[in-house]
Amino acid sequence: MGSTTDSPHIVLRPATAELRPVIERLAQLYRHDLSEFLGHLPAADGTFGFGGLSLFFDEPEREALLIQYGSASAGFVLTQPMPEGSTSISAFFVVRALRRRGVGRQAALRLLRSRPGAWAIAFQEANAGAARFWRGVATAAVGSAWHEETRPVPPPAPASLPEDHWILLNTET
Repeated sequence: MGSTTDSPHIVLRPATAELRPVIERLAQLYRHDLSEFLGHLPAADGTFGFGGLSLFFDEPEREALLIQYGSASAGFVLTQPMPEGSTSISAFFVVRALRRRGVGRQAALRLLRSRPGAWAIAFQEANAGAARFWRGVATAAVGSAWHEETRPVPPPAPASLPEDHWILLNTET
């Protein structure tokens, strides 16, 4: 990977109504990636369901952000408040062409540092790349001041899914 000075700038843009279709298309790639770990299959029309995606555009406490790499749409982040007061990164996606190039790490750290406070990040342990990624991001953000726990996948997900692994950290301290 080259230095960040010769890399395109990474920007997190709030997904306005005009960007919603971009997030919806990228969400198809995200759901396809997760199908390997969660067993999702496309519907008869060839698309993957993502029933809760509209909530990130319709509910003011939730947020959809587009990750841009220069002028390219590089991925997205979905956040929502948790009952205990933390902010959850509900979904995080970077296109395959930009993975392992620091784009996701930069975007994740920019997000965590831009909003000091408690964060909760869920992932599936079977997704080894995501597990390494989030543990590395947590360490880069707060050193060893984070912990991990497992929790059941919330409904309406099938009970047969393996538990989610959660990284809990606070960027205020």
